[in-house]
Amino acid sequence: MSAEADLPEHYLDMPAVKAGMTVGLFGGSFNPPHEGHLLIAQHAIEALKLDQLWWMVSPGNPLKDHSELPTLAERIWLSEALIDDPRIKVTGFEAAHKIRYSAETIELVLGKLPDVRFVWVMGADSLASFDKWARWQWIVETIPIAVYNRPGSSLADHSSVMAQTFAAAKIDEAWASELAQMQPPAWTFIHGPLSPLSSTELRHGKRGNT
Repeated sequence: MSAEADLPEHYLDMPAVKAGMTVGLFGGSFNPPHEGHLLIAQHAIEALKLDQLWWMVSPGNPLKDHSELPTLAERIWLSEALIDDPRIKVTGFEAAHKIRYSAETIELVLGKLPDVRFVWVMGADSLASFDKWARWQWIVETIPIAVYNRPGSSLADHSSVMAQTFAAAKIDEAWASELAQMQPPAWTFIHGPLSPLSSTELRHGKRGNT
């Protein structure tokens, strides 16, 4: 049985949008989803002036071991239970398109919805290893990126390979609301409320600080 078998069909489609909307793409394994993820999503909506944020529950991160990964349906249900903001759209459309890499997601979304402005949203912990992602330079050169501060990753906006490679493309956080309209490469580092919660620690029954 496929990972999508237990899901209502609308979770396997891209959320409905209108031309001219500004949408944040926030992806991850969400294993499990927690308040730290929600904090990033809600703050990103306000700081970036988003009409929607797509909470993209991925089939699995190629850089992580998912030998005990719960089903896509389980992680979507847990995400839905956590979220009460109608602007946040939980979706598993990546699984329907057999997507493994973020670059494939971006290519698909921009190709299907050229009249929508998209911003890639991620935590600073992901920025630290961003240069290990497939086609990472292409991603930076293709879509504006908003990086949200995470505990233990505050220096990633200076020390990471991506930050150093694209230092000239970094914009001041004060201009975050204009990011979606900027021509890539363009990225910013957003400071905001921090949560100590970690999916890794939660899976092991502990409260983490990363």
